[in-house]
Amino acid sequence: MSLDHAPIRPAPIRKLDEVVVNRIAAGEIINRPSNALKELIENSLDAGATSISITVKDGGMKILQIQDNGHGIRTDDLPIVCERFTTSKLKVYEDLSHIQTYGFRGEALASISHVSHLSIATKQADSDCAYKACYADGKLVPAKPGGSSDPVPCAGNNGTVITAEDLFYNILSRKAALKNTRDEYNRIFEVASRYAIHNSGIAFTCRKAGAPKVDLNTSVGASTITNIRQIFGSKIGSSLVEIKDTDADLDIEFSGHVSSAAHEMHKSVFLLFINHRLVDHTPIR
Repeated sequence: MSLDHAPIRPAPIRKLDEVVVNRIAAGEIINRPSNALKELIENSLDAGATSISITVKDGGMKILQIQDNGHGIRTDDLPIVCERFTTSKLKVYEDLSHIQTYGFRGEALASISHVSHLSIATKQADSDCAYKACYADGKLVPAKPGGSSDPVPCAGNNGTVITAEDLFYNILSRKAALKNTRDEYNRIFEVASRYAIHNSGIAFTCRKAGAPKVDLNTSVGASTITNIRQIFGSKIGSSLVEIKDTDADLDIEFSGHVSSAAHEMHKSVFLLFINHRLVDHTPIR
């Protein structure tokens, strides 16, 4: 038989290594810094935070940090908090029918830990001190080579500080595609500002690392319109008209604000949250 007509033998089917599987899954959930921030903000809101501070370096590629004053993470949970499908939000499948939190699958922190150098410092109100832990590929790792991977006590305020460094350091093709750090920061600011508007009453700040001023600064107890004015300017804030309605048959209700016909804008801004989740869908616009 000639080589031209040699039978094609199928390659053997192999089970992928767990690290490869998790890294692929992480890339589907976290494809840029703003996606990671969205997941982290929702974790902070689920933790009951009333203050959320975001610090960014190089568009979130070098450093993406979020600090909140929520209820913190139990020290006993730190060893597994970055493993996939570990969650405090549900126990059985039926819990999904009445879940009230943003997160429930336990994939956000796991995904971030697979594409960055991740650290978590957390303190509960009844703890004498905070505890800090470092993670890689979902597992605890030493802060320094040769050291212990166990969480270590440290100083800290009530709540949690999560720091992701060197995002996509191990996925070079993704890192190369995200070279425009200014664009990445603008996306981060957009996500932060939208959650600040929807969650009026919760203080949000967002700044570039080392910058003397914050780019976003909303206050505890501020109204939705106050936050819109702070982010988009007083002119648009003064032109807003409140809308709300309820449909008993569909068991839905909605509320929002639209600018009046008298207001002129160079660019349309459309913010939509469904069940408190940020939705960005071009056909809806």
